[in-house]
Amino acid sequence: MRPPLSALAALAAVAALVTGCGAGDDWSGPHPRPTPIGALGAGFVDPARQPRPEATTTPRPGSWNGVHPPKDYRVVLLTAGHDGPTKKLVTAVRSWADAEGLSLRTVTASDASDLVPGITRALAMRPDLVISAGNDLVDPLAMVTPNHLAQQFLVVGAELAEPTANVTAVDWSGASFRGEGLGMSSTYDARSFTDRRCSAAVRAGVAAVLHGLTGIVLWLDRV
Repeated sequence: MRPPLSALAALAAVAALVTGCGAGDDWSGPHPRPTPIGALGAGFVDPARQPRPEATTTPRPGSWNGVHPPKDYRVVLLTAGHDGPTKKLVTAVRSWADAEGLSLRTVTASDASDLVPGITRALAMRPDLVISAGNDLVDPLAMVTPNHLAQQFLVVGAELAEPTANVTAVDWSGASFRGEGLGMSSTYDARSFTDRRCSAAVRAGVAAVLHGLTGIVLWLDRV
């Protein structure tokens, strides 16, 4: 059972006080602003009409394939839950990090009471990007992320109902969980979390973040 919203709100206030890593953390040194390697392909977005925050856009399949993160890109995988779709997403993130030669760190929330503390632990690492996998994290993220606008988040396989500009999501008809008591989408289908779609979700989402297209929802029904 999830803790009451009042308890989550209190934990979110604690999360807002996080100041960073200790000197012994090898991510604590100076770090330049990440620069993408490669460019977005035609059809990712309409260059004449850049999507506004909270907008949903449908990129052309594969238009993100030419984009890669720099080798020093710092990413934390934040995950909760042991259901099949979450496992698929976690595997996709780890496979992407391996393929890109990145040093990926993982924070796993052990239960409902550890969701916001898990986000806090991820924030404390000061990564370039936090990638979230697991529907249980949606509501806690909705409360914490507005307090950390300098930190970029990517939610794969779900989305926040009212994201701030630092929260990008990749979703599709078979996923589309939005939290806030809205329940599971009527089109939810665990079988839609295929290896191919989960991999595409990670790559498309990271490509958008690296190119400053944040706070939007990428819709991947055509993958």
